Amino acid sequence: MKINVIGGEMSRAEIDQYLEYTRQKYIGRQISQMDIIIDGEFVDLKVYFCDTNFQHAYRSADYLVNNMDKLNDAKQKEFSEKERHPAVE
Repeated sequence: MKINVIGGEMSRAEIDQYLEYTRQKYIGRQISQMDIIIDGEFVDLKVYFCDTNFQHAYRSADYLVNNMDKLNDAKQKEFSEKERHPAVE
């Protein structure tokens, strides 16, 4: 993973703390790069992810779910009977 410190200097311990904070905040996502931007007394974090693991989202009654198991039996049946549109190439 590439870590850039912009606008100042930071100790390795501080960088590790920001990295740990980011990993805990984005559990389950792989971080490819992080920019730590120092602006006076403030620090901004810009995080870049490896989004190779796209999860399919299902739309159901104006909300999204990432797993059909979260839907009740009636909604699961509705999705199984739904006519699918052909994929666009």
